[in-house]
Amino acid sequence: MAKTIFITGASSGIGKSTAIYFANKGWKVIATMRNPQTVTDLGEYENITLLPLDVTNVEQIKSTYEKAVSLGNIDVVLNNAGYGTVGALEGTTDKEIEQVVNTNLLGAIRVTKEFIPHFRENKGGVFITISSIGGLVAYPFFSLYHATKWAVEGWTESMAFELNRLGIQIKTVQPGPTKTDFVGRSLVIPEHPAYDDFFDGFKKVFFSDEVINSLAAAETVSEVIYEAATDGKNQLRYLVGTVANGDYNKRLELGAEAFHQDLDKTFFG
Repeated sequence: MAKTIFITGASSGIGKSTAIYFANKGWKVIATMRNPQTVTDLGEYENITLLPLDVTNVEQIKSTYEKAVSLGNIDVVLNNAGYGTVGALEGTTDKEIEQVVNTNLLGAIRVTKEFIPHFRENKGGVFITISSIGGLVAYPFFSLYHATKWAVEGWTESMAFELNRLGIQIKTVQPGPTKTDFVGRSLVIPEHPAYDDFFDGFKKVFFSDEVINSLAAAETVSEVIYEAATDGKNQLRYLVGTVANGDYNKRLELGAEAFHQDLDKTFFG
C-alpha cells in the first residue's frame, strides 16, 4: 500500500519540488498551501491532493488535519512553510516579527502537535521540519530568521525524547542556499538608514553572482527529505549541500567565537 506524506507550504520551492518527488516515487501526497487554486500543475498528478492551509491559522490547522486523516493514514508530515526577513532588526515592524515567528516556529509546532495523536495511535510516523543551516550557524542581518530556526532545532531535539519512545521519529533538514523563489515570495528586506553602510557591504557578499550561481537545486533538498522519511533512523539532523556542511563543520572546528569573528571579517572586512 502506498504511503502518504502531508506537506505544508507546497505552492513553490522546496515544498512543491518535494511533493512532485514523492509523487514520482509512488507516494500519496497531501500538498497544502494558502491558495491551492493557484497551483494547477500539482493538481494534474493523480496521487497529489491539494488542501488549503495557512499555518498561522490555528482553526484551519485543525480543519485541514481532519480532512487529511479522513483520506487515510498519514505516514510523514513535512513542516516546510517558511517566511523570513534579512535586514536590521531595528527596521522591522512588529507585524513582520509576528509573521516570521508564527510561520516558521509556531506553525511547525502546532501542525506537529495536531498530528501526534494520529502517529501515536498508529505506533509510528515521521515528522520532518525544514530548518536551515541558519538553524546551526548565524549570519549577519538574519536575526529573526535565525531566532526561529535555532528554536526549531532545540524544540526538535527535545521532542525526540518524547516521541522516539512511542516509535515516532522527528527530524530536521538543514539546506544551505537553495535555488527557489523564496526571496521573491517569502523574504522581507527591512531597511534602516543607520545600517545602510553595513548592509550594503553584506549584500555585496551574500547576493554576489558567485553565491547566486552556486545555489543548489530544490530537488537536491527533496532527495534528502526522502532519505530522512524512509531511512528508518532516529537521526535528528540532515545537512544538505556543500555550504551547509562546510559552514557547520567550520564552526565546530573553530569554535563559536572564532567562527563569528571569521564571518565578521568576510562580510565587513
